Amino acid sequence: MKIQKFEDMKVWQDSRAFVKTTYQLTAKPKFKKDFSLRDQIQRAAVSIMNNIAEGYERDSNTEFIRFLLYSKGSSGEVRSLLYVALDLEYITEDEFNKHSETVSLISKQLANFIKYLRERNKTKRKSS
Repeated sequence: MKIQKFEDMKVWQDSRAFVKTTYQLTAKPKFKKDFSLRDQIQRAAVSIMNNIAEGYERDSNTEFIRFLLYSKGSSGEVRSLLYVALDLEYITEDEFNKHSETVSLISKQLANFIKYLRERNKTKRKSS
């Protein structure tokens, strides 16, 4: 399937679904009272999705890669914040594991996409 818009990308679709589950997770009674942690993890999750979209719209593989790297960084930030939520007992270990696994899979998708785009850039330079 040819990607014609950022909404066609599986990694963006997965990131969108992840944002929804992040908002659901942070709506838990103890979690929602910790405004700064709640807002930070929500912003980091949204950042994953939005940087994919923004990078795609830049119309340059170099720029796209840069924004995918921002997304990957935000996925690491989410994982780190999940540990804080777990340690403060805002989420269960099962919720932590499920959410952490999902964001790790998104991070792997981003890493593979970045690798693909970098290889494609090298191939284009060699054939020029």
